[in-house]
Amino acid sequence: MIALEKIGADAKVLVKEVGAFIKEQSGKFNIERIEEKGLNDLVSYVDKEAEQKLVNGLKKVLPEAGFITEEGTASFTNEVYKWIIDPLDGTTNFMHGLPVFSISVALLFEDELVLGIVYEINKDELFYAHKGGGAWLNDQKISVSSIAGLNRSLLATGFPYYNFDRLETYIEMLKHFMKHTHGLRRMGSAAVDLAYVACGRFEGFFEYNLNPWDVAGGAFIVKEAGGTVTDFKGEDNFLFGKSIVAAGDVTPELINAIDSIWNR
Repeated sequence: MIALEKIGADAKVLVKEVGAFIKEQSGKFNIERIEEKGLNDLVSYVDKEAEQKLVNGLKKVLPEAGFITEEGTASFTNEVYKWIIDPLDGTTNFMHGLPVFSISVALLFEDELVLGIVYEINKDELFYAHKGGGAWLNDQKISVSSIAGLNRSLLATGFPYYNFDRLETYIEMLKHFMKHTHGLRRMGSAAVDLAYVACGRFEGFFEYNLNPWDVAGGAFIVKEAGGTVTDFKGEDNFLFGKSIVAAGDVTPELINAIDSIWNR
């Protein structure tokens, strides 16, 4: 195994440098300069340039690694290590001037996540973890919430924006949690949602139709913070399976509620 602590330290420096570029661009961004990859799937030159900067920098940090990237700047073949990158998670927020967006970076060793970084740019909050090293927010160790009841929990989620096949079922799930929790929040960046679960601001997070780059970094940080991450069936296929549940001590009740509605 490579020296994850050193790799992580170098990656954090790079992520903060790219974050500074994104923040500088946010002050002068023109929404007319967007592209649509698909229905409500937006991208800007900022996403593309940020991804290129991350790929170039991470190639120096770990030359033998491949890449799984949102904008397709680089790819992988048979590399044992793979970086999973979302250069700007919360692109729609960014384009509309809503200050909730982040960079998400994770490192996959074979089929196992071993490092995660989520940098919430506007609050200058860098969430980080490497395997066996715990989870950190800037220089402070963090852990998931110890609240075990849904009736005392604040949950985060996201809304479907391109695949509406299961919209009615999802609305039923939202109704259930509206009635049985302290409330639901939709930040617009899954990476931020997961980071906030890791530090206990949310008791749990759930969403479907997400991609590996949306969840990899934050999911690993949740795990190192003592939390649980699964798919909607309570199984381990959250990275590529298009559904995710991440939580602290409320995990059993949260997964049971989701399973009873989503998988009935």
